[in-house]
Amino acid sequence: MSAPRPDGTDGGELFVKICGITSEADALLAVGMGASAVGFVFAPSPRQMAPSAVADIVKRLPYETVTVGVFRDESPSRVVEIAGQIGLRAVQLHGFESAEDTRWVADRVNWTMKAFPAGHRNIERFSEYGAQTLLVDGANPGSGELFDWRLAEGVVDPGRLMVSGGLRPDNVAAAIAHLHPWGVDVASGVESAPGVKDPGRLREFVTVARAAGRQVLEKRRSDGLVPDEDAVDPGVRRATDLFDWQDDT
Repeated sequence: MSAPRPDGTDGGELFVKICGITSEADALLAVGMGASAVGFVFAPSPRQMAPSAVADIVKRLPYETVTVGVFRDESPSRVVEIAGQIGLRAVQLHGFESAEDTRWVADRVNWTMKAFPAGHRNIERFSEYGAQTLLVDGANPGSGELFDWRLAEGVVDPGRLMVSGGLRPDNVAAAIAHLHPWGVDVASGVESAPGVKDPGRLREFVTVARAAGRQVLEKRRSDGLVPDEDAVDPGVRRATDLFDWQDDT
């Protein structure tokens, strides 16, 4: 099975990832509120999870849930090992991973996201990393700090761009309108405490983000930049389609 193509040409909805999940209840809450994906942090963090605990949560989620493991400067072999043991559908490399190490992981996991701080010089070399998705975060990745969105203008095809860093229900629409990203990623912006999701904030974030994404999509369609959904080649995989990294044959 080939890797997903989050390239913005499929007419699909904005991808919304709820990260820093620390409990089964919050994972099910995010899925129930309409999130596209849930993320589990394996790096040092107030939201850090043990692989065994995440495995227990993942097996109780609906099959179609996109589960993402977040790693920071972990050995490539360990990233792939954990993803395989748990059955994660994607991995996110959120540290100073080299292009070589990122490619090694991407060759073995169907969907690899590579994060960079906004304005980082290596963003221009993103294609060398072999990842499907670029995630642009604040100067201190994972801190929840807002960054100057102008630093992410034109850094990559918007159809491969995810935006993170300080997003909340009250500013996510502006970020989407400004950058036209394929997806958004949030952790602290929908929490009542580190690692504890707030149902009201989570619901509002997903609702506002999806509405803003639809507005951008309608504008792109009217400008002829995105084909109508009926015109999409059925052979092109959508980013939100089901996929399994173990089926890559």
